[in-house]
Amino acid sequence: MSDPVSASPRTPGAGESATRTFDVRHVQLGRALLAALAAIMVTFSPDHSAAIGLAVFSGWAIATALVFFIGAWLAYPRDRRGEAILLGVLTLVAGMATGIPGLRSTVLFFVAIIAWAVIAGVAELVIGIRLRRGGEVSRRDDGRDAMLIGALTLALGVGLLLVNPAYSLEYFISDAGRSFTLTGIAIGVGLFGGYAAVIAVFLGIAGFSPRRPTPSDAILSGESV
Repeated sequence: MSDPVSASPRTPGAGESATRTFDVRHVQLGRALLAALAAIMVTFSPDHSAAIGLAVFSGWAIATALVFFIGAWLAYPRDRRGEAILLGVLTLVAGMATGIPGLRSTVLFFVAIIAWAVIAGVAELVIGIRLRRGGEVSRRDDGRDAMLIGALTLALGVGLLLVNPAYSLEYFISDAGRSFTLTGIAIGVGLFGGYAAVIAVFLGIAGFSPRRPTPSDAILSGESV
């Protein structure tokens, strides 16, 4: 049996409470829900044009940025608010840049999403690596999740770099009795939809996974460690 903590409980600082109503898992679940909606919209849309792809991406990016900003104040401790704000700003800028209908084109789709995926992916990957080096168990868990999502986001950018926007392939399906055309933008939009589906699953799993309490959490709640 472990001994009770002999140290006196830490007094929460200004703006902090002994029990936090929202934590990082709620941000993860919010991101998972939005990613799932984006994946569904891409999957069930018969039109995989640049206009549709950018519309879905823009809506998803702006909504995800809002989740980051709200989470920065409600879910993250003070010393970690900067990472949520950084990811929120990067995602908001990408969402705003792709949110003007008149400017949506195949070139904008590939340039904007590749740039966002590389920059945001590297940023979240670095954040995850730094958290993994931290001492607290919960931060190492959050770091593992951030590293995974950062790597997947970076993989999206690399995958889109390998797609030729001008690619076009005519093919005929006898059962349908008609010809179809597979284009580079259709592949690109499909890659984004697949990315959204994958991160929705991983963020959902991370959000629902039980969190191991940190020593500071135990002190605040009066538990023994």
